Amino acid sequence: MGKFKHTLAMLSVVGFLAASCGGRNTESNVEAPGDEKPGEDKLLGIGADLLQDKTPMREFNAYLNGFHFYNGNMEAQMEAHHYVHQLNEDVYQAIIFDGNGNDAKLMGVEYIITERLFKALPEEEKKLWHSHHYEVKSGSLIAPGIPHAAEHELMEKLVSTYGKTIHTWHTDQQRTLPIGAPMIMMGFTEDGQIHPQLLAERDQRFNVSSAEIKKKRADIPMPTLDPMANAWERGELRQFIISDKVDSALHMHQRAVHGGK
Repeated sequence: MGKFKHTLAMLSVVGFLAASCGGRNTESNVEAPGDEKPGEDKLLGIGADLLQDKTPMREFNAYLNGFHFYNGNMEAQMEAHHYVHQLNEDVYQAIIFDGNGNDAKLMGVEYIITERLFKALPEEEKKLWHSHHYEVKSGSLIAPGIPHAAEHELMEKLVSTYGKTIHTWHTDQQRTLPIGAPMIMMGFTEDGQIHPQLLAERDQRFNVSSAEIKKKRADIPMPTLDPMANAWERGELRQFIISDKVDSALHMHQRAVHGGK
């Protein structure tokens, strides 16, 4: 595992490669309403950038590009730009944007855990998570701009992990503000599911070939999947709704106050 952490650290050192090979080539889906940022705000931003500590943000040192769909509607698909921080050997956290330029909108988050932790989750909770085996093996998940060896090692780790993804700003629906309910997202699990044009357009922008990447990853072992993941395949769909019933929030607060009882 130490070698892998070294690889992630190396990604930040070679980050300049992302500027030419994997960054600022995908525009945001929408333009948020509002007046142009005033000069004093720009100045404040410059001052904050120079003077304030950004420790948590600096740890998001790996960039992954892949695709999601709404749990319950596979036809609603979108490209997702993940900026990833590895917390420890078993847990990652990712910030997801709809592009990789200065105007990218924060679409949501993804939490990624290893098979070991996933197996310990309650069965109902597992229905909110998806596997990454197909995304890795198919070549649809890429880490743009880093050397092949480093990307291959990263994918070897991710192939057996599971992700819980929540989108909060649905710019794929041309929503210019983060309105509506957060949505649980899922990942693809077999050929023929992802829209070919969506994949082709991504490959062209990043100057990669998913088909070639798939061949290069043939040596990555296919993991044994937990049968409770990817519950949508069995027709067991779970999704968020906006409700005026706050029982669950009250219950969770009471549990926290009383030590989880």
